[in-house]
Amino acid sequence: MDDKDKRRAGDDLTMEPEGKTQFVSNLKEGEEVDSLFSVKFKKPPKPYAKGSMFEVRLADRTGEMTAKFWGPKDEEAVRRLYQSFEADDVVRAKGTVSSYRDVLEIGISPDKGGCLSKVAKGEYRISDFVARASRDVDQMMSALNAAVRRVQNKHLQALLAQFFADEAFVERFKAAPASMWLHCNWVGGLVEHTLNVLNICEFLGKQYPKLDRDLLIVGALLHDVGKLEEYEVSTNIDVSEDGMLRGHIVIGAEMVSRACEKVDGMPKNLRLKIAHLILASHGEPDFGSPKRPQFPEAVAVHFADEADAKLEQYIAAKEGAQTEDPWTYNKRLGHIYLH
Repeated sequence: MDDKDKRRAGDDLTMEPEGKTQFVSNLKEGEEVDSLFSVKFKKPPKPYAKGSMFEVRLADRTGEMTAKFWGPKDEEAVRRLYQSFEADDVVRAKGTVSSYRDVLEIGISPDKGGCLSKVAKGEYRISDFVARASRDVDQMMSALNAAVRRVQNKHLQALLAQFFADEAFVERFKAAPASMWLHCNWVGGLVEHTLNVLNICEFLGKQYPKLDRDLLIVGALLHDVGKLEEYEVSTNIDVSEDGMLRGHIVIGAEMVSRACEKVDGMPKNLRLKIAHLILASHGEPDFGSPKRPQFPEAVAVHFADEADAKLEQYIAAKEGAQTEDPWTYNKRLGHIYLH
């Protein structure tokens, strides 16, 4: 599967087999597992006291979990099994959930009835592994297009048309996630996140009338455009080589700068401002921004982006908490009050 196929794989979710019923987020210690998972990565076999073992990171649309295959002393047989599947393949894993250093994992032992095997294409549902947006993507896209039409500046109109009047771009945009696992990590997630950021920016524009509404709209619509190249979607959401080496902020700034070059008469100052809206969208160098926001509209786009991403994370952490305590703890967010 090449990069284009991966990025568009999320579109083909029809005519699929019956879905799986055991998901990572619901697995409990001591539970017997017999389900399908996508492969994130694997670690080569190594010997242990009773034979040869290897680890594989399994995932579905709800999360990830490590599985350990405890094989016999037949190292060649274990290696053949290890080599029978790759990252992004789907495997059937049958084993038992246990806890190691307070982290759940799946133990797979053939002598206890466990198994690990590759599943053929067409025998699983992509939607079990990469979720789709719960909101209608076409309706959200219509809202974004309405915002495009509200832009008054002719140069910014021409710039946005290069993206949102391009059918190929729109299809990729609609299929892209907004992150690998932090927020809106599903097909249609980038459209959803962009619309949320747009709505926040337009609210800020009403509260602060001196802000340039056109710049706010352009910043909201294009601040994460680089994520089309940063992420690849197959049975997993993965970071591309370009995404790993440069990241969506640099990629997006480059994409938009190239588009600005095609706009006749685009003022240099306006072009620089548009680039800055993207380069400063994460606010601080520690969070990936080459520059801190240096004018009001850039501040607004940054805080709108941060607000949506953080709120999505807090809501997901609260809804996913499995405790009777009044608080849950998240390594990234800290303590979250549940009552």
